[in-house]
Amino acid sequence: MRGIQDQLGAATPSEVSSAAHAAAVIAPLPRVSIQAFCETPEIARLIEQATGDRRMEKAHVKVQMGGGLAASEAYRNAPTPNVIVIEGDAHRERLIETLDRLSEVCDADTKVVVIGQVNDVLLYRELMRLGVSDYLVPPLGVVDLVRSLSEIFRAPGADPVGRSIAFVGAKGGVGASTIAHNTSWAMARQLKLDSVVIDLDLAYGTAGLNFNQDPPQGVAEVVFAPDRLDAALVDRLLSKCTEQLSLLAAPATLDRVYDFHEDVFDPLLDILRSNVPCAVLDVPHIWTAWSKRVLIGADEVVIVAGPDLANLRNAKNLIDLLKSARANDAPPKLILNQVGVPKRAEIKPAEFAKALDLEPSAIIPFDPQLFGNAANNGQMIAETAPANKVNEIFVDLAKRLTGKSEAKRAKRTLLDPLMARINWKKAG
Repeated sequence: MRGIQDQLGAATPSEVSSAAHAAAVIAPLPRVSIQAFCETPEIARLIEQATGDRRMEKAHVKVQMGGGLAASEAYRNAPTPNVIVIEGDAHRERLIETLDRLSEVCDADTKVVVIGQVNDVLLYRELMRLGVSDYLVPPLGVVDLVRSLSEIFRAPGADPVGRSIAFVGAKGGVGASTIAHNTSWAMARQLKLDSVVIDLDLAYGTAGLNFNQDPPQGVAEVVFAPDRLDAALVDRLLSKCTEQLSLLAAPATLDRVYDFHEDVFDPLLDILRSNVPCAVLDVPHIWTAWSKRVLIGADEVVIVAGPDLANLRNAKNLIDLLKSARANDAPPKLILNQVGVPKRAEIKPAEFAKALDLEPSAIIPFDPQLFGNAANNGQMIAETAPANKVNEIFVDLAKRLTGKSEAKRAKRTLLDPLMARINWKKAG
């Protein structure tokens, strides 16, 4: 699985600061069975709510009451699932005894997660010694539980889970692809974050043009040959744009139709999540089962809109749907683009934001010459006009989406040279 990482370039020290954020990304659970045995209605309700999280979609979850004793009885004459979740009480010895009894009927590869009532380090160490995968103590949220279950299936010492960021336009022609490409360029060039752009508009995608790339193969080979899909194939299909930015281009041809099943891109996204720190998904302005699934499944969603009524309506519909389907995720980011077209009636940014109850993460002014020159030259804005202030917008957006922030430089004082000499002498 090193091929993709090798092509993108080895990690540099400057990427270490983003490791903590990358580790915070919760990977979707694989297709596993989970059975929970609860003592209280509150924990049972929490687990039921967790089953509705987008990352739990593939897992089959069953919730029942009775705690650890009920679990021991249930598996006396039945095989155990992949994961057992047990709610324990505050009595330490009783909990240990229950787990001992459960171990007698558990399959060797079954994982156990305990939800307890006592925040006790000694108890935690004892449970880990017994082979418990995790010990959780209320107050406990849905995301805490999902993260715990997700971590069970990550290999020890595995690289942090990669982040997927989906860009989509509220209306055709609002520049979502242009913003996605320039933001990914900022991630790679300014933030030094290994990234891949995936152009999902197979018929009309512009990523190849914008990055001045014409690869013979790309994302079409992934979806039309799913039986051959693995990390090595994806590695071969990537077209390198910079040292830390690669492209999985769309064919942009009409020699066939692109009607896909809703989960057609799942295997590709799983591979990228395991091998690349950041995958930027350029989602076309269409509404299909697969485009909806890609948006709901992404770690971050960016909606690009123009300042008019149709964009406002479409953006609201998208935001409402995503908030409902991604109840445990942050709301989507909103970008207002092409603001300030001469003689065009526009909705003011403040009114646009108020109607959506969502502040724009960026407002990009209308500049047809700047963006037109870049597009016609097959370049990013940072290449054609490196001093233009719009580049600062893309860098700021890249930081927001990846969680990378530069440490503020402390103010120097007159005592700094003296303190440096004192510390140097102490060290010597």
